[in-house]
Amino acid sequence: MFTLAYVDNSVYNTFMPTSNAKPKPPARQRILSTAHDLFYRDGIRATGIDRIIAESGVTKVTLYRHFPSKNALIKTYLEYRHETLIAHLSAKLLPPKKTGRSLRKKIISTLKEWFDSEEYRGCAFINSVVEMQGVLPEVADISKRHKNEVLKLITTALQESKNSDKIALAISVAMDGAILRSQMEKTSAPALDALETILVALLEK
Repeated sequence: MFTLAYVDNSVYNTFMPTSNAKPKPPARQRILSTAHDLFYRDGIRATGIDRIIAESGVTKVTLYRHFPSKNALIKTYLEYRHETLIAHLSAKLLPPKKTGRSLRKKIISTLKEWFDSEEYRGCAFINSVVEMQGVLPEVADISKRHKNEVLKLITTALQESKNSDKIALAISVAMDGAILRSQMEKTSAPALDALETILVALLEK
């Protein structure tokens, strides 16, 4: 669901034979794409630099030219994921004007799509804080900022309804609970059913 997409801006020499093979993305993009997928799927601590080098097809010198340390790569991974998720949620939840019922449906359908995807491993930010907070405090800072941006987005989606700040906070906490529950149980239905009950009470009372 949330993977890096590359934009191919290559200009081909008109005298070169036609080929269906696409050129490799720039080295930095390959490194970040590989790190993103491995960190999210297998965990940050479990993913070593040598594995990222091997799977991205770069040299160690090239990796450290773009990312001076593993910590720098971890922070870039989280910043990228933050930007991607906020853009995705904004597109799903904000336009056009929504009633409480339609917002509820949008939240449930958006999370269901994510929970049911093969690559789903829970919230990258919660996972990262659990793994890295003690050794890389910046992880907690990025994660808090991400959660605050999600909260702000939900508040905006509520369109200044009465008690929107309190309702948005309750929704964001309930969403985090559903994320953790679905990750633990390896199925989305119980978590989404419980979340929908909460959303009905908050949005359609």
